[in-house]
Amino acid sequence: MPRTPTLTFDRGTLILHPPPRGKAWTDFATWDDRVEKFRIPAIQYRHLVESLQAEGTDYLDDAKEFHPVELLASLEMEPYPHQNEALAAWKLAGRQGVVVLPTAAGKTYLAQMAMQSTPRTTLIVVPTLDLMHQWYAHLKAAFPDADIGLLGGGSRDKTPILVATYDSAAIHAETLGNMYALIIFDECHHLPTDFNRVIAEYAIAPYRLGLSATPERTDGKHADLNILIGREVYRKRPEDLAGKALAEHEIVQIKVKLSQFERERYNNLIKIRNDFLRESKISLGSIQGWQQFVMASARSQVGRKAMLAHRGAKEIALGTDGKIRILADLLSEHFPDRILIFTADNATVYKISNEFLIPAITHQTPVKERHEILTKFREGKYKSLVASHVLNEGVDVPAAKIAIILSGTGSVREYTQRLGRVLRKGQDANKRAILYEVIAENTSEEGTSVRRRGFRDNEPQREENKEGNKEGNKEEDKRGNLRVVYGTNQQKTQRAAEQLGLWNDNLAKSDDSDDNPKF
Repeated sequence: MPRTPTLTFDRGTLILHPPPRGKAWTDFATWDDRVEKFRIPAIQYRHLVESLQAEGTDYLDDAKEFHPVELLASLEMEPYPHQNEALAAWKLAGRQGVVVLPTAAGKTYLAQMAMQSTPRTTLIVVPTLDLMHQWYAHLKAAFPDADIGLLGGGSRDKTPILVATYDSAAIHAETLGNMYALIIFDECHHLPTDFNRVIAEYAIAPYRLGLSATPERTDGKHADLNILIGREVYRKRPEDLAGKALAEHEIVQIKVKLSQFERERYNNLIKIRNDFLRESKISLGSIQGWQQFVMASARSQVGRKAMLAHRGAKEIALGTDGKIRILADLLSEHFPDRILIFTADNATVYKISNEFLIPAITHQTPVKERHEILTKFREGKYKSLVASHVLNEGVDVPAAKIAIILSGTGSVREYTQRLGRVLRKGQDANKRAILYEVIAENTSEEGTSVRRRGFRDNEPQREENKEGNKEGNKEEDKRGNLRVVYGTNQQKTQRAAEQLGLWNDNLAKSDDSDDNPKF
């Protein structure tokens, strides 16, 4: 009498032995000579089980160690319409897929809703220790009777509900793979790296939820999320939620002129760089072009000089004295509102901190000092805070109303996250937030600004400021729903929203519309 096939989990893979009758399972299996058995990628668990069930094949499932859990929520709020829509879309897609919501739109509470509707052992993966502790605090408040643990930062718990960093989850992927039925990937754009992707590939979890404000990656690997988590099932932009889940907001771009000395120096440096690029037939319009420039600059003294000129010109644009004057004006205009100031480098952070006596946070700031600064900022003891990249992700400061970007990269994600720092309503139902983007006119910063706001490179841009327009005048340039201001002290009458209107919000459809988890 033939033995019943048994499915077992083996260090991030599945073993099915003895081979069952039928053919559907063969699409997933590979013969392993080392053990003389068929081996199947763990990520294929759900498809395999559904195929065996569809053929009526009897089998023993010894692979899964996940199980139902009781989640009695003591922290419940009335969901926003977009949260209900996102949850419904995720369910329609078979409880697999990516939800794209702007920062401060309630992704954590959406995850809580997903956990309550799928009460199984759950792994939550986050990119930083700060976020790990924020998630832990939220889940303990939401489910006080649940057994919730941490993996990362010195903790190695084994609990039905586990919050882990991407690094720790990847290291332990082979042992975690069959423990959890639901995996929630916060800031899921971190997943498709060579190191992190094993978290999804070694897991048999039939239910997967990815959360991000900006899932797109410059290397194109965001396409792998379709396989690792599931396709995108729901998306909303900041302007879609302004005045509802998010604060009303406007975006004001302030252009400042370089001084005559700065302009002459900038133009000379750009000429040195461009002469070299032209002779080397290199275009900086792509990542490949930049890589060619870096390699070429290392081969000769002329190339080295061109790279130093490029960096020198960039430093002038980023650190022009005109930006500091604008900053002083904005700090005075918006006092005593809570203000976040962002720069691209630590040197500018410390310069602003020293000149304006403003607390600073960089990657060098000790954890306890950082916690104390953020606490005093939330409480209102500090009115302003300056930082480089460390506040882009995983920091909750709902008290902030004003964000000032003095310099930054061309990353859409960084821009979206910085905007998100001031979009959270907190206790102020009538909050109105403003994001100022201060850039040096007629420099490479204008192109950087275009890229981070999601414009295409071939979109027409404003021509050079006409002769006679001086710093501090009242000219405005309205492009889309972004307001460009030349100088300061402008009346802010037009609401502007983030320039990422490239997506539709159609709910995903799926044959699997069952409201109850099947696994």
